[in-house]
Amino acid sequence: MSTTQIDRLRELLEPLAARRGMDLEEVVVTPAGRRRVLRVVVDTDEGVGLDACAELSREASQLLDETDVMGGAPYVLEVSSPGAERPLSEPRHYRRAVGRLVRAHLHAGDVLTGRIVAVDEEGVDLQIPGQKGRRPTARRLAWDEIARARVEVEFNRTTASGPRVERQEEA
Repeated sequence: MSTTQIDRLRELLEPLAARRGMDLEEVVVTPAGRRRVLRVVVDTDEGVGLDACAELSREASQLLDETDVMGGAPYVLEVSSPGAERPLSEPRHYRRAVGRLVRAHLHAGDVLTGRIVAVDEEGVDLQIPGQKGRRPTARRLAWDEIARARVEVEFNRTTASGPRVERQEEA
């Protein structure tokens, strides 16, 4: 059995998440005054809704109360999905972000911003936006080229056919 508290928490919480079809992405314990905050981040290919987080939180809370893994000090449990600017560290993270804009820092020192077009076992295909009226270009990145990457927030996200347009129904 693992010796660190995070490892013990992962061993306890991973089966709960897996039974619900979720991946346990992150477990973090941070001090917050006299208590601690246990943050549990889960995700699926379809995303995770508020109801699913609440159900997992109730089940995890009950299980944590039955064990001594959090010790005797009070704690607050937070269960959530990854944030909008989530870091991408596993191939499944990139697969879930197909169509999204990402910023990738390469081991060679370059920084690329592009839209994920496809993901496979060897790497990721990006569409790099054209600069100053030029056409977008395709760029293939092997997994070992990427030092770190993160999804970028887009307020005016475009689709493959151009800017997204809201339709209004006629009365």
